[in-house]
Amino acid sequence: NGAAFSKLRGSQSGQDSTRWHVVRKFLGLISSHNIPVYLIDPLILGLVDKDIEQIRSSPDGPSPECKYFCAPRDFTTFALLDKTWKHEVGFFRSAEKMGFQWLKIINKDPRLDGMDDLSGMEIPLHYIFKLASHAIHLVVFYERSGNFLWHGPLRLKQHVDRKFVPFRKLHFGRYPGAYEKPELLLVSIDDLKVQIPKNPSSFLEEMSHSRFLECRYREARAFFQLYPDDASVDAVEFRKKAKSLLHLAALTLNNLGVKFWLSSGTCLGWYRQCNVIPHSKDVDLGIFIRDYKADIIPAFQKAGLPLKHKFGKVEDSLELSFQGEDDVKLDIFFFYEEDDHIWNGGTQAKSGKKFKYLFPKFTLCWTEFVELKVHVPCETLQYVEANYGPEWKVPVKTWDWKSSPSNVQDNGVWPIDEWDNVIQIY
Repeated sequence: NGAAFSKLRGSQSGQDSTRWHVVRKFLGLISSHNIPVYLIDPLILGLVDKDIEQIRSSPDGPSPECKYFCAPRDFTTFALLDKTWKHEVGFFRSAEKMGFQWLKIINKDPRLDGMDDLSGMEIPLHYIFKLASHAIHLVVFYERSGNFLWHGPLRLKQHVDRKFVPFRKLHFGRYPGAYEKPELLLVSIDDLKVQIPKNPSSFLEEMSHSRFLECRYREARAFFQLYPDDASVDAVEFRKKAKSLLHLAALTLNNLGVKFWLSSGTCLGWYRQCNVIPHSKDVDLGIFIRDYKADIIPAFQKAGLPLKHKFGKVEDSLELSFQGEDDVKLDIFFFYEEDDHIWNGGTQAKSGKKFKYLFPKFTLCWTEFVELKVHVPCETLQYVEANYGPEWKVPVKTWDWKSSPSNVQDNGVWPIDEWDNVIQIY
């Protein structure tokens, strides 16, 4: 019990033991209401990760010192899956009886922007429970159709007391995040039973690249008012094939551990209209050349996508094209990083001419597209504008990859003695 625990830690300062007591009280509160939460606090998971083998194998006996939950910090962060609990009033009453002050942060469900929903339904995104000088930050995760977990940003409404906790320090508040569903492990840490992600280091790695961009549903609706969507049989059929090709490509590259993103027309379709552009006829992906693996071609062939062409070489202007169902292709462009820009190459097969497409530097964010968790450039507007110019909002049916893009440059000609190697068509 708490009293015995405190004696064990005679050397700890009062502040340290307060943190532990607040966490213990909170775990008691959620346990009495059968609410399953798991620890996602980066500071504590970082400490736990160093001792993970010992923690996994250690018996449940008392710990000689408070090593994890007594670490100096203003708050401890837990996660809660929305569908695993009911928002019951009784839970908050119990929290108050235990001395907790609490705050609920709600906001509009962004998924409703994708529908003609005017209810403006708000959903809980974050809860904060404060006791003495320590706070518990409870982040609510929602399951999305791409079979991943999403949490929203922490945006305070006007009336909220800005001094309730140091909001700016909260790790999961700055922007929305996307995560795989973690496997959980029940462990005993500092004599407290708590669930943690089974592999803390991979969770922490995921956390550092978790930023999520929502599709621009309102702008997509405005776009379709100006340019009504193509609902022809051909367009519907193409979108269906493009979606299944994208899912297959994502599965293949994810299995290889190769990071990729939506590029060219596929990225434009996501950004402009939240959908595949029906007259594009292919699916475009980008990969940094540093992430290239020799297994990419055999893996796609094994997945039933034969190689259509291979242009360039790993050191220069590599691009791959695979044949999907019917006439739908998968084009993979490899991107090369320079000091102040990033570029990918293009090759004209009949002349051996080389082209170069320049982009401002960018980072990668997650999004959800055709029921898939997938990367896009975080700086999407600059990326799209580089490729399609300031008129990117206007659909163009005729597109010449050698002259239409705003960012295309001539890049010389492949030497004839290299053609067999750098221009391969199947």
